[in-house]
Amino acid sequence: MLIEAGMRCLAQGGITAFTIDNICREASASRGLVTHHFGSKDGLLAAIYAAMYDRLTAVLQNGRSDARPGPGPDLCALVESTFSPEVFNPASLKIWLALWGEIANNEALRQVHRQRYRSLLADVSEAVAAEAARCGAAVDADRIAVMFVALNDGLWLEQGIDPAMLPLDAAREACYLFLEAHLGPLPRPARAG
Repeated sequence: MLIEAGMRCLAQGGITAFTIDNICREASASRGLVTHHFGSKDGLLAAIYAAMYDRLTAVLQNGRSDARPGPGPDLCALVESTFSPEVFNPASLKIWLALWGEIANNEALRQVHRQRYRSLLADVSEAVAAEAARCGAAVDADRIAVMFVALNDGLWLEQGIDPAMLPLDAAREACYLFLEAHLGPLPRPARAG
């Protein structure tokens, strides 16, 4: 309840709206619950960061395509899930911007970021390595994962800030073009209309 309330505060007004009073009012909870459950406002912010990553991970796992059998994520599901409405929406953009802006100043948040970012890189690297094995390409999966995540973050951010400058389909296509430059054609999902 406090995590969801904190997310709503961040989505409505960024980090300046992320106050104990606003969160408690939004959650209809007492101030003491924040301290009891999270230790501090910074602890709640770190929990929100973890929850946002958990949502992304859940969408990635649920969005897995049937194009590549076997364990772990596949690249097409990663691209499609990143730009899905569950992950890519105005509220999520505002929350991520607020969280990213605080990482340098908040040690608890920085620790959660490092853990979740490493996990995301490992998932992407695993997907790249699996696709490289499938198509017989010799690649450095870890390096491609770092570049893909950075590209994806930049496209996600730019598309969210000004969709007129970077349409959603163009952002998605850029991800595919990057991956296919290293791995060859991917089994992209069919698009309606």
